[in-house]
Amino acid sequence: MTEAIEIAVTINGRAHRLSVAPRRVLADVLREDLQLLGYKIGCDQAVCGACTVLVDEMPVTACTTFAFEVDRKTVITIEGLAEGGGLDPVPRFSRPSA
Repeated sequence: MTEAIEIAVTINGRAHRLSVAPRRVLADVLREDLQLLGYKIGCDQAVCGACTVLVDEMPVTACTTFAFEVDRKTVITIEGLAEGGGLDPVPRFSRPSA
């Protein structure tokens, strides 16, 4: 059995210390451990972009980024883009109309 890796990461402005398995992807940690459900896991192959988050201000696909890779970094999810309860212009205008 592989030992867990301790990481320190800032997610949406909040500091977290997490213990993660070496092969665990960021998408699973965000959704399952931290209950950040705003983004979606679409293809699990970094093709569709549905799981894109910002890591140190650069877009990455959370489905193919190992959780340990964000140690000592800053992650922003769709929840972190909200300002005063509203979305940033990019996600707000990219939603399909009803």
